[in-house]
Amino acid sequence: MGELFVVATPIGNLGDITLRALDVLKSCDLVACEDTRQTLKLLNHFGISKPLLACHANDEARAASRIVAMLDEGRSIAYCTDAGTPGLSDPGAVLVASARSAGHRVTPIPGASAFAALLSVGGFGGRSLLFDGFLSPKPGKRRNRLAALLERGEAFLLYESPHRVARLLSDLAELAPSRRVCIGRELTKIHEQVVSGTALELKERIRDEGKAKGGASAHDEGADPIPARGEFAILVDGREDPEEG
Repeated sequence: MGELFVVATPIGNLGDITLRALDVLKSCDLVACEDTRQTLKLLNHFGISKPLLACHANDEARAASRIVAMLDEGRSIAYCTDAGTPGLSDPGAVLVASARSAGHRVTPIPGASAFAALLSVGGFGGRSLLFDGFLSPKPGKRRNRLAALLERGEAFLLYESPHRVARLLSDLAELAPSRRVCIGRELTKIHEQVVSGTALELKERIRDEGKAKGGASAHDEGADPIPARGEFAILVDGREDPEEG
């Protein structure tokens, strides 16, 4: 039987690749990936040459069938998404389920994720935490889901695109203006920015234009603006602030 390795890759800084991930990528027979162009850049950076097979969200079921057939031949295959951990707001679940159903071993190769990175510096979270990924782009659905999450009484973490982050923070500020929030923008990348404050404070700081000050890395930088550029992870405290009405 073959073996499928689910390999986490850096979310920005290539130095976050693990030694184990490199060993797997060097030793496997084939690398399946969300986007062959992105994975090729990663492999080239580390001097690794392997056959690549696309397995993206829009065609995951069909690609999974091809990969399972190769696993049936006894091959070892690594699977990578464009950045971070497969299956965490990324494709991979269909492939994993198909490989396991066919009786193949599925091995996780853990590593970077924006989820874990922001949680580690958020400063709150409690005993339970809900990950809800990307909310609906539709205003009504987004607002209703936010309201439901706020009522649960546990911290939650979201991902958001730069095109919708201002609207998300605006909804959050209206629903719970004093709730503590920590934002991670472009985590591990050159323009990384980690800022915290109330939902209302951060809503006032988000800007479509303007650059973060403080050099290559800007952390909790007072009232400096938060450019609506890059990828966002947003951690929201589950506890009500005493002043929150």
